[in-house]
Amino acid sequence: MPRAVRERQMLDAAVTTFAQRGYRAASMDEIAELAGVSKPLVYLYLNSKEELFGACVRREAQALVEAVRNAVEPECGPASRQLWHGLRGFFAHTADHPDGWAVLNSQARTHGEPFADEVAAMREQLVAYVRRLIAAAGCETRCAPEAAEREIAALAHALVGAAESLAGWANAVPGERPSAQETATIAMNFAWPGLQNLMDGNRWSPAP
Repeated sequence: MPRAVRERQMLDAAVTTFAQRGYRAASMDEIAELAGVSKPLVYLYLNSKEELFGACVRREAQALVEAVRNAVEPECGPASRQLWHGLRGFFAHTADHPDGWAVLNSQARTHGEPFADEVAAMREQLVAYVRRLIAAAGCETRCAPEAAEREIAALAHALVGAAESLAGWANAVPGERPSAQETATIAMNFAWPGLQNLMDGNRWSPAP
């Protein structure tokens, strides 16, 4: 079997095991057995449990970012529509790969460097992409000059954070889970009215 195929099997087994057992409780014996290989072969390919987990985090992070980017097509309409497509791609991927999302959102975040740094880098890529979509939407609506780059960046962080929280909620709903389209629509209904108001210059401020 080609090395790339064998390594993918090991990573698939590792993602499942880390997601279901947790990083500390997962054992290389379990991962090897699930992958259908010997434990020495896992060590030969991936050196250690820490390096194996890091490889899982990097692979799942890259797959999620690519899923969001691939969901957005330039011809799919105005920037608001593109943002919705990106959200739908995010929720579709996290629903279809719950173990990968658990590794990123739960396991990697709680075990410090270098794993948390890998997730932070992924998040920055998503935030930068969302920031560009929000800025493009502002140009389309001729947003007020007060909607400065700093606020657009803050809103991008807020929207990515909301999407992460919603993905956790959607994957934990008992029974039939909400579809990616439903969850993306919820996210847009939560975020877009506020974004639209900001772009139109209708800014909220606390009462004196």
